[in-house]
Amino acid sequence: MSQTLWTTVDHYLNAQLVGDDPVLEAALTASAEAGLPSIAVAPNQGKMLHLLAQAIGARRILEVGTRGGYSTVWLARANLDRAGLAAVAQVRIGPGLDSLPKLADEAPAPFDLVFIDADKPSNADYFAWALKLIRPGGVIIVDNVVRKGTVADPASQDANVLGVRRLLDLIAAEPRVSATAVQTVGEKGHDGFIMAVVAN
Repeated sequence: MSQTLWTTVDHYLNAQLVGDDPVLEAALTASAEAGLPSIAVAPNQGKMLHLLAQAIGARRILEVGTRGGYSTVWLARANLDRAGLAAVAQVRIGPGLDSLPKLADEAPAPFDLVFIDADKPSNADYFAWALKLIRPGGVIIVDNVVRKGTVADPASQDANVLGVRRLLDLIAAEPRVSATAVQTVGEKGHDGFIMAVVAN
């Protein structure tokens, strides 16, 4: 198996099931023009997030690690002003570990879905905040947890891998959630995500 094959398959599946979307393409273009790294979720993964949000009837979604807004568009069908839906989304700029306590202090209504795709060393901290902010029965997704398979390497000292392993330890010991992790391959390489459902 090769990266070329994974990318070819992704492009074929995306052409069949995802299609082109000018709002999403504009988000990627704006990210590139702003000099952001090309680390947005793949189109098929973005649509999976969109379908998951639809499937659970999510009305309130928290995303940690918005970057250029690509996954935000999929989740909210809004790249804020560009999609004409700025009134239904709010962006807070700054480190997540600074923003989440402030958000919690506001005592917002619980979120239905939390998507975590920010700095990996802080994953466990983001997950702990997500548990405080989500409703019973809500879903938490954490992206980029396989790290090209290095998550299973006990000798790795990479800060991103150690952050994911700390997250996995936290989830494994957390009685309030039922979770699984899924490996993915595609145009973004070999990685994966965690899906956790909070107990009712």
